[in-house]
Amino acid sequence: MTASQDGAPTVPEWAPEHEVTAEVAGTLIGRRFRELRGAPVERLATGWDNTVFLVAGEWVFRFPRRRIALPGVERELAVLPVLAPRLPLAVPVPCFAGEPGEDFPWPFWGARRIPGRELADVRPPDGDRVALAAEAGAFLRALHDPALAREAGAGLPIDPMRRADPAFRAERTTGRLDALAALGVWERDPALEEFLSAALGWAPPGGDPVLVHGDLHVRHLLLDPGGRAAGVIDWGDVCLADPAVDLSFAYAGFEGAAREAFVAAYGPVPEERAAAARTLALNLCATLAEYAASTGRDALLAESLAGLRRARGD
Repeated sequence: MTASQDGAPTVPEWAPEHEVTAEVAGTLIGRRFRELRGAPVERLATGWDNTVFLVAGEWVFRFPRRRIALPGVERELAVLPVLAPRLPLAVPVPCFAGEPGEDFPWPFWGARRIPGRELADVRPPDGDRVALAAEAGAFLRALHDPALAREAGAGLPIDPMRRADPAFRAERTTGRLDALAALGVWERDPALEEFLSAALGWAPPGGDPVLVHGDLHVRHLLLDPGGRAAGVIDWGDVCLADPAVDLSFAYAGFEGAAREAFVAAYGPVPEERAAAARTLALNLCATLAEYAASTGRDALLAESLAGLRRARGD
C-alpha cells in the first residue's frame, strides 16, 4: 500500500480503476461477440492489472483494471500469436479482441482456456519440483532465442521497468520488506538485507536483449494435475530485456536439485546475470507477499515468503 507524504495510507497500488463483474463482462462480451451471447461467465482470477473470466467453460477473457495495463494489452494481441507455435508450453492465443466503446473504455480480449492451476495455489514441495523446473528452463531457453526476438520483437520496449538493473530493484525492495515486517508476516533477515545492500552497487548485465515474458513468477506458471508445467499466462509485460528478467523465476521458484535442473535445461547463466536475476526474485517475492498479506491470499503469501528464502541463497 502506498502512503501520502504525512504517512497516512492511500489507495493500494493494485486498486482497480475499472472493476468488471461477471455480469458486466457477460454483457460486454455478448454485445461484441454474438456467438458468446448468453454464455455463462464466472470470475477466474484477479491480479493487479486484469480481471479474468471463464466464458462458456472454454474461453478466458482478460479485462484491464488499470490504465497502466493498456499498452500491455496491445503487446499481447500483437506478440502472442507469433510466440505460441515457437514455444514448448502453451501460451494464450487471442481469438476474440474486444474494441473499446461507450460501455467500456478499454480493449479486452479472449483466448481458449489453458487448463491448469497457478503454481502459487498448488505449492508442490520443493523436492517435487525437479521436472517442473526443467520444463520451465527449457521454455525460457526457447523464448530467449535471439531469432525469436528478431521475429517478434519489433516495436517492443527495452526493459521499461528496469527489472534487469539490480541496483534499481534492490533500492525498491527495502520498502517492501519494511511493509512485510510491519504487517507481521516476515522477520528481518540479515543475510537477505546484506545481499540487497551489496546489490545497490551492481551494474546491469551486459549483452543484447532478448524477448522476455517480463513478469514470470509463481502466479503465471500453470500446472497440470500431475504437477507438471501446463502453460505460461499473463504476458502484459512482454518486452525486450536481459534474460535475467525471466531467470529470476529460477531463484524464486526453485532451489537445490530443482534449480540445477532448471539451469541444465536452460544453459549456463553468467555470474552477473545470476546476481541480477536473484535481486529481481527478491523484489518480486516481496511485492507479491505484500499484496498477498494485504488481500488475504494465504497460499500466495506462503509461496512468496518461501521465494524470499530461496532467492536469498546461502
